[in-house]
Amino acid sequence: MELISSEKGFELVHQSGNWVLKKEIGFSPVELLVASISACGAYVYEKILTNSNIDFTIEKVDISYERAEDKQAKPLSRVAITFSIKVSEDEQGKAERALKLIGKNCPVIQSLDPEIAVVEELIFI
Repeated sequence: MELISSEKGFELVHQSGNWVLKKEIGFSPVELLVASISACGAYVYEKILTNSNIDFTIEKVDISYERAEDKQAKPLSRVAITFSIKVSEDEQGKAERALKLIGKNCPVIQSLDPEIAVVEELIFI
């Protein structure tokens, strides 16, 4: 991976087009971290559900985050990942229990400061 400096700000070089890492133009570095947490969590959750033989469809994933405003750099303090999922009523309990496995199996979440709370939630649709 490579970052280059341009008139727009820092860009992450990518073969299909560079990603500008500046909030006013693209996504900020903090937003990219939040996106990485949630995307990794979503892929891990899909794998857990598939391996558990649960028939499901994840319709969307909503993400919100909070920052520790009382700390100098205002690091992340909480990331909430909400999965909107279609699953049969008799499998909903299994789908809820599977959420607990995401954090231990997601390398991005495992790489975070333990003070950052990652909360996974489900909405059944």
